[in-house]
Amino acid sequence: MYAEGAGIARQIPSAVAVPRDADDVVALAIWANRTRTPLVPRGSGSGMAGGAVGSGVIVDLSRLNEIGVVDKAARRIFVAPGAIRGEIDRRAREQGLRFPVDPSSGVFCTIGGMVATNAAGARTLRFGATRRWVSALDCVFSDGTRATIRRREAIPVHLPVLLRLVELHSALFRDGEVAALTGNFKHVGIRKESSGYALGGDLIDLLVGSEGTLALFVGVELELAPVPAATASILSAYSSLEAAVDAAAAAREAGASACELLERTFLEVAARESELPLPPNSAAVLLIEVEGHDVGDVAERTRDLGQACTRAGATAVTLALDADAELRIWHLRHAASPILARLDPALKSMQFIEDGCVPPERLPSYVRGVRDALAAQQIRGVIFGHAGDANIHVNPLIDVRLPGWRDRVALLLEEVVALTAELGGTLTGEHGDGRLRTPLLNRVWPASALSTFASVKECLDPYGILNPGVKVPLSGQISLDEIKYDPALTPLPAAARSALDEVELKRAYAQFRLDLLHEHPG
Repeated sequence: MYAEGAGIARQIPSAVAVPRDADDVVALAIWANRTRTPLVPRGSGSGMAGGAVGSGVIVDLSRLNEIGVVDKAARRIFVAPGAIRGEIDRRAREQGLRFPVDPSSGVFCTIGGMVATNAAGARTLRFGATRRWVSALDCVFSDGTRATIRRREAIPVHLPVLLRLVELHSALFRDGEVAALTGNFKHVGIRKESSGYALGGDLIDLLVGSEGTLALFVGVELELAPVPAATASILSAYSSLEAAVDAAAAAREAGASACELLERTFLEVAARESELPLPPNSAAVLLIEVEGHDVGDVAERTRDLGQACTRAGATAVTLALDADAELRIWHLRHAASPILARLDPALKSMQFIEDGCVPPERLPSYVRGVRDALAAQQIRGVIFGHAGDANIHVNPLIDVRLPGWRDRVALLLEEVVALTAELGGTLTGEHGDGRLRTPLLNRVWPASALSTFASVKECLDPYGILNPGVKVPLSGQISLDEIKYDPALTPLPAAARSALDEVELKRAYAQFRLDLLHEHPG
């Protein structure tokens, strides 16, 4: 039941632990540290990169799901790691606030998973990713010590693990050198990053996005934002990617809250279920959202942005100035998944090149390069993503009946990794490195950065028990190990297979796995 998640990976864990409270997590870490047993933290298992699937002991944190009282004055809320993002947002909205980071998995992903990967989503364009909204983390470290780390507060150096980290940080970033060295640990020009470790800033920034490799989170304090009084949207079609990118830049400069790209491969799949007026042979469509505190102002800004889209080369522009009209045009963004599910059962949607992010001006080159790589391997694929941030998702559709399909998958991965490196991008804008991308980090990070990542990991996890093989590769580790769709794999037990198929089909990732197993007796 824990051998698979939402991505392509399969690994049978050695055991599963289901803590009922933070004290259980402490006891588990102390035992793992003493016995040198790997721990693999997991929430809903909805991550795409295999970070929640591993051969160690799965630590299912989904039962730690308490949601505290909204502090309306401070605009904060304290929650446990297994709390579902959508439920947190619902509680906040009851008080006129919201948690503005909204990945498409928000109805079933846990906040612990979002913090672990520095998750983002459509509205990152205006509000940024998870990292900037985390004000405190209640952490259990690899030796079982526990501390709450707060933004802009002193690091509790009485803990040996944190003292080692402070000493390393001091050695790396001496006075006057922070700005220069920080550039070695990020990809210049990109707007989103979930790869590597975030070095050079606050300790909490390092912990967010660390994918369970530096600490286990047992509590999260989140900042909240006001709910907007009004929103409006635009659907615009373009005959070229360059025109769409120009319009996305205009949306970004105008302060749009979201700007989504649907490339022609997506339109070929999804547009057949849409009644929206889209010109034939469009190269791309943009879905743009504007929000604010005044209905009239939002409408005016939306009309102005629609005119900017036309100036950028839009061949059609549709304004949605009320809730029903917005719902109709955003339906297009969500239409592909049901269609993909109804395709030939042998065509498996395998997300292994699904989160690249490049400097915005290089987005057309990236999309064309991905399209060319798909064509070279004779693989059909669907391309979409967050145009304002130049963060692209790809669903390659693989026919596992054909001989040599694994070779074509490997070649496609190689070509897209090379393309991303050539364009100065990152392999993951919002989904994390996981076990899928960690062996490939040497293609997009300099050796000095990789060495420092390993040193950070050693400071906080000297025995390598926390999610080994994520962020810092293990000897001999490969990206495409066991692929869960491979018909050559030994089948899982019938009850588990039935339950996991239901999870994937219904996107029921928030359901407790052991309850699901009871519903599917062998």
